[in-house]
Amino acid sequence: MIFSLAGLTAHPRQGVAMLPVAGLLAYWAGGELGLTALAAALPLAMLAHGPRRLQGQPKAMSDQVSARLDATLADISARGGVTGCLVIQFDDLAQLCDRLGRARQSEALAACVARLRGAMRPGDVLYTLEDGSIAVALSRVPLLDLDIMVRIAARLHLVVQQPTMLAQGPLQLTCSIGFCHSLQLARPTGRALLDAAQIAGDEASRYRPGAIRGYSADLARARADRDALRAGFADAVDRGEIRAWFQPQLSTDSGEVTGIEALVRWHHPDRGILLPGAFLPAISGSELMELLGQTVLTQALATLAELDRRGLRVPTVAVNFSAQELRDPQLPERLGWTLDRFHLAPSRLTVEVLESVVAGDGDEIIASNIDRIAAMGCGVDLDDFGTGNASITAIRRFAPNRLKIDRSFVREVDQNRDQQMLVTAILSLAERLGLETLAEGVETQAEHALLAQLGCGHVQGYVIARPMPVDELATWLVAQRENHARALRIGVNTR
Repeated sequence: MIFSLAGLTAHPRQGVAMLPVAGLLAYWAGGELGLTALAAALPLAMLAHGPRRLQGQPKAMSDQVSARLDATLADISARGGVTGCLVIQFDDLAQLCDRLGRARQSEALAACVARLRGAMRPGDVLYTLEDGSIAVALSRVPLLDLDIMVRIAARLHLVVQQPTMLAQGPLQLTCSIGFCHSLQLARPTGRALLDAAQIAGDEASRYRPGAIRGYSADLARARADRDALRAGFADAVDRGEIRAWFQPQLSTDSGEVTGIEALVRWHHPDRGILLPGAFLPAISGSELMELLGQTVLTQALATLAELDRRGLRVPTVAVNFSAQELRDPQLPERLGWTLDRFHLAPSRLTVEVLESVVAGDGDEIIASNIDRIAAMGCGVDLDDFGTGNASITAIRRFAPNRLKIDRSFVREVDQNRDQQMLVTAILSLAERLGLETLAEGVETQAEHALLAQLGCGHVQGYVIARPMPVDELATWLVAQRENHARALRIGVNTR
């Protein structure tokens, strides 16, 4: 034929552009038979020439880091010494992009990378990885231990923290850093060093901003454990292993049950019942968080409807939502659909929002979603109040109905004068803002009694009931109703 099929397959973009011309020439030369021959020959040519093209493509950045470290390890094998790898992960890149836009975010990161390159020792090499993190492959040195690696990481951290001047003013970035040196691995390879530094970097990012972590075998085992939990989570939902448990909430005035809080448990076939702290880190930040949230929401509202059918009506169920879920623009609609599915009024659902979530600036999607949820008629609880940095302005902006006083303020409130003063201040603030209050983590009758005296409207904790599965909850509600009725009768008879 007049044109070269090899040229089409070796240069894909030009090949695509030339396909119409190739088709016309084939039809002109041989009619339908020519088109048929072209259709048959083109895939064969791609198979024949494609591998040569792929071999010429540049390596991925992670492969380049591994190759560099492998070369350094080979040098160490011949001459002695040690090397290492660090992984730098910038904190809160998604929020930075939302605030600045992608172009200014890229400008700030590029300036930071340039400063990091200038701070490197001769022979050290910096790579920007595919996920936006930075890998630093160290050159061969005679001595490299934990203290030296920490000092190197701290120096790089200081470089990152230097303000970057943008058109709209200075910007300060923070980062988390993980590291590993070759003596920590029994059989060091370039890939193993990079993987170990990334494991340490992921651990550091859990404690951001500004955390530094070194690799250890325990970290590797914990990472493998989290990976296994993440991989099996969706199937666990399908098998019914992810279940909502419930903890009752009581009125301090009447002693009646005013609500229940939905808490998740994983009924793992091998590891028993797992609390959220055992598996939430494994799925945090992934789409599995939304799957978890919808699963708990559905089970919570199904439980409320079932209790109604049994004549054990509970006014409301509280469900926790992560910042990730609260940023979903479709969340209010999902709540409405699920409430409609179980024929429940919006007032029967309370959405719990962590104080640390509302303390952030500039998250308009969360603010809008909370406003829409409140406008639907759902309750909004500000959870763990007192442990974050929420200001009165933020509280008013997000308009919660109730403050949940954190357990750290409730513990020994009957014995500790400072605790009493803190709780009194929170209750006074809530009263002035027109908000209800609920104390969580109440574990003794004395704590319960004092909170009631101080004016806290609702309590929740082990002194009332531990979290329990649905069947036990129904049994507990029957017993609680009978005990409450008996107490009322005794109170009337003693007058």
